[in-house]
Parts: sequence; C-alpha cells; structure tokens
Amino acid sequence: MTGGAVVEQGAFVHEGFFYDGPRALLAGTVPFITDGLAAGEPVLVAMPGANLRRVRAEVGPAEAVRWADMTQAGRNPGRIIPWVLQAFIEQHAGRRVRIIGEPIWAGRSDTEYPACAQHEALINMAFAGRDATILCPYDTAGLDADVLADAYATHPVLVDDAGRRPSARYAPAEVVARYNEPLSSPAEPVAALAYELDTLSTVRRFVAGHGEAAGLDADRLADLQIAVTELATNSVAHAGGAGVLRVWRTAEHLVCEIHDDGSLTDPLAGRLTPAADGIGGRGLVIVQALCDLVRVHTTAAGTTIRMYVRRPA
Repeated sequence: MTGGAVVEQGAFVHEGFFYDGPRALLAGTVPFITDGLAAGEPVLVAMPGANLRRVRAEVGPAEAVRWADMTQAGRNPGRIIPWVLQAFIEQHAGRRVRIIGEPIWAGRSDTEYPACAQHEALINMAFAGRDATILCPYDTAGLDADVLADAYATHPVLVDDAGRRPSARYAPAEVVARYNEPLSSPAEPVAALAYELDTLSTVRRFVAGHGEAAGLDADRLADLQIAVTELATNSVAHAGGAGVLRVWRTAEHLVCEIHDDGSLTDPLAGRLTPAADGIGGRGLVIVQALCDLVRVHTTAAGTTIRMYVRRPA
C-alpha cells in the first residue's frame, strides 16, 4: 500500500496512512521501512508502544532504523517536530530519510488533541523542501470520525488499502487556525501572580512552592521553573513588560499558565529549533522540550501559554 514511489531530491512527502487492525498496519508500514532500507535511506519509526513493538518484531534487526516510543518521545505533541523529526533529519543532512510518525492514537486526551492536530498541520510548513518522507498512521477503528477528517486536511497524500491518492480536503492552515482556540477555564482553585521586570525574581519562588505542594520531584520542578521563567522573561522583554502567571493542580498535572500582551505571528514559533548560530527563538522550543503538554492561544490582543507537568501517581 505504501510502496516505494520514486521521489525527486528535495521533494518533501507527507502521507496519512489509514489502517484497520494489526495486519493492515504491518502491510502499510513494513514495506515503507524495507523499501527505505533498500534505497539506503535512514529510517525513524516513532509510534506508540504496542504498535512500535509489533512493527519492530516484523522488521527484525536493522541497524539503519531508529525506534522511538511516541508515548514518551511525543508525549507533548509540540516537541515532536523540533526534538524528534527535525533532529533526525538534521542528523542525516544531505541524505533522504524516511519517517513513520504516529502522534495520534486512541487514548490521547481531549486536552492534548488540539496540539496534535496543529502538529500534523505544521509538519507541512516545517519541512517544505526537505529530503524526507513522513508516513503518519491513523487507526480507523480506534479514532473518532472528526480526528480522521482532520487527517484528511493535514496530509496532502492519503494512503489506505485502496492505494495512494491526493487529498481533496487538504487545508492545513485552516486546521492550525481552528485549533488556536481559547483555553477553557480551570475548575480547580487558581493562584495568580502578576509580574514585571522588578518582580520577575518572584516567579521561580512562586512555581517552587506550588511544585513542591504538588509532589514534583526536584528534577521535574527544576524543568518547570526553567520553562515558566523562559516565558515570563519573554513577557518582560517582548510583550509589554509584564504578565500574569496562574497555577493550579488537577488530578494528573500541575498546570502553569502565562498570559501577556504579546502576539505570536509565526505559527511555527516553538516548533523548530533555531540554527546553532541563531539569535533568539529558543525559549518556546525549550518549553516544549521540558513540559508534558503545552497549549497556546494567541491573538493580536494577547497570548496565553499553558504548561502541564504530570504529577507523580
């Protein structure tokens, strides 16, 4: 189904692959991998645990394949492009690569899903002109119809047991805009801290107190302090000189939210690592790496960035 069509150098290919059951999954992914190996292309397979094990067992030993559990590497959808896909592509600069990336699976929460859909849409912009083919599997038996409809809009090429064809519903920019939605108000009690340049030092202490109360260990608390401080510093430097930090606890997460008067005009902000010699642009990429989920809502009137860190069970 996903046979090795000849692709010109510099042509980026992004395919949505729809499968129903383990047999169809293997029929669509294993030839994609083995054709890539036969062509001398490095291959990355990033899928949730059970599917990853199933495909890996079928492919067998292959030194040119890198395997990644997407439930870990892509637990935050916003870190997949910079820290998984881009990292692999740049590691093999000058060579065409093949990637299987399954960022959406049954069990992804409603809170996570908007970031997943935006991720799939932004892949097309992030890697335009790169020497890569990315195949994104979708479980038609386990995923809702709305999720499958979004896949039609975020992938220019669709693959299923009927073959390969262009998507008549391809509209990734519409998906990015649609999921740039206001974030729901928390049901839990919220603690708030207004900050500006003279009070920026209080942000770390504020986060530390709430992180300790939520049971975060020292490493995760340090990660969260770095993430929140990056965004608060950005508010002071680039978004009117002030902002508001809100913190609350859910059963699963400690949530920290930064709101300021800035606006993110680049849809890829935080989704690509800057060049090694680049100046700026690293803050939100770092935040995506450190948090278990990041949600963003931005308009001309202001930006809200919500960071989730999982609490210990």
